[in-house]
Amino acid sequence: MDDLAALIRDVPDFPKPGIVFKDITTLLRDPEGLRRTIDHFADHCREHHLTAVVGVESRGFIFGAALADRLGVGFVPVRKPGKLPAETLSESYELEYGTDSLEIHRDALTTGDRVVIIDDLLATGGTLQATVKLVRALGAEVAEVLCLIELAFLNGRAKLTDVPLHTVIVVDGE
Repeated sequence: MDDLAALIRDVPDFPKPGIVFKDITTLLRDPEGLRRTIDHFADHCREHHLTAVVGVESRGFIFGAALADRLGVGFVPVRKPGKLPAETLSESYELEYGTDSLEIHRDALTTGDRVVIIDDLLATGGTLQATVKLVRALGAEVAEVLCLIELAFLNGRAKLTDVPLHTVIVVDGE
């Protein structure tokens, strides 16, 4: 998948000094790159017998909605607090300095649902760990977590040891 990695732009010092932001907008605007990314995810999880794809705000929505359409299943958004209109379930997670939360509609999933969770990037793992907890709290099964990019040097994988994880592009160094 080196050709997909070549479509992702590094933006130094964004959103703050010392961070190298992995900008996927360059991949998204490339029709072949976008199609190949969704094809890869779809081929990877066709045998999971899914009922839905859960996408994490906000870039997980892009891949998640396209993947759900490709697989013929529903799409469920997980959002920052206050963005979903109906009754929600919330899960907090640790950031480098402080905490944040994610929410899902209480009626988005039920027992018997089988889902994949998708996001663009696995960094420290807090966001995806919180999403796994939300999905499980609603009684659904997480078949796998999917990410386009994994920043392996941040060891986010360690927070997801109880769920299968598939990443396409692994970045070993900062």
